[in-house]
Amino acid sequence: MPLFFDPNYFLAIAPALLLAFWAQWRVKTAFARAAQEPAPLSGAAAARHILDSAGATDVRIETMPGHLTDHYDPRAKVLRLSPDVYGAKSLAAVGIAAHEAGHALQDAQGYGLMAVRNAAVGVANLGSGIGALLLMVGLGFAMQTVAWVGIALFAGTVFFQLVNLPVEIDASNRAKAQLVELGIVPAAEMPAVSSVLNAAAWTYVAATLQSILTLLYYASLITGNSSDDR
Repeated sequence: MPLFFDPNYFLAIAPALLLAFWAQWRVKTAFARAAQEPAPLSGAAAARHILDSAGATDVRIETMPGHLTDHYDPRAKVLRLSPDVYGAKSLAAVGIAAHEAGHALQDAQGYGLMAVRNAAVGVANLGSGIGALLLMVGLGFAMQTVAWVGIALFAGTVFFQLVNLPVEIDASNRAKAQLVELGIVPAAEMPAVSSVLNAAAWTYVAATLQSILTLLYYASLITGNSSDDR
């Protein structure tokens, strides 16, 4: 049976899947509630205010299609916001936009973990693709060395997630602070913003947990085969 269709795999990562489903539900409901709460600025305007106030005037802000596709591209120095965030004047919109602006500030201010995360993106992509392939080849042809190389490559994905988690949390903390300090959101209205950003943080926790459990599952396949060979 191919590795990705092994029901034992889904049992192994079940805690992460349950956490991910719960986190996505929290994001959806928190965003829907906060989207009903008005804000003085649109998401794009709030992000622009935060960036300009920090001296990051070279960062562009663009709109892009999709729902909650918001992200900061450190290579192009562009903050891309989804339509629900870019033009909406809601607490949900300014919260998400401020979070992405927080990433731009991390980049501009030389936040160490941000630099590590950016450097680890290629390794993570290699590990999730080539690593898993080498593992399957190694197991299929009883080539343990190849399988362990696959494990080592996939560990790069785990490393990326472990670094990414504090980067995302820091961006949210920066967002919350900037929204209050710049007077974009009154402190009394911040709980609605925090609910959206905190819910989003749990999606990164779930992704990190899934990568760790997947790595342990892969390792158990190799060690299990080793025991069977003896």
